[in-house]
Amino acid sequence: MLSRYDLTTKELMLLQSEMRNLEKSAGVAYLLLIGGHLGAHRFYLKRTWSAIIQLVLFILATIMYVTLCIFIDTGFDAMIILSLVGFLIPALALLIWIIVDLFLISKMVRAYNAEIEQQLLMQIKAYPIS
Repeated sequence: MLSRYDLTTKELMLLQSEMRNLEKSAGVAYLLLIGGHLGAHRFYLKRTWSAIIQLVLFILATIMYVTLCIFIDTGFDAMIILSLVGFLIPALALLIWIIVDLFLISKMVRAYNAEIEQQLLMQIKAYPIS
């Protein structure tokens, strides 16, 4: 594993310049968590699959909520219960996931930035500056 301490001054300046362009901000990630039900914070941190799952859970909960609203006027009890359960399961799963993400975001940002830094270090060492 490469370290910043292995770099020359010019290489370190290059690393810092590139990191400013590529690193992710914890503040932005927390702001995107406000739209957490859409997985925006996970898309931002390049965690695409989990972001898609959060988005699908949100869409499923929304569809079931609309279905619940439609059937609540009909008085068809079986469909009301099915729609309610179909709404609550993805909605509660998403709510719990967002609360957990609230505590994990800073770790996810640090991990992303560390990965980017390692990639840049490997590139800098592969093509040293003279």
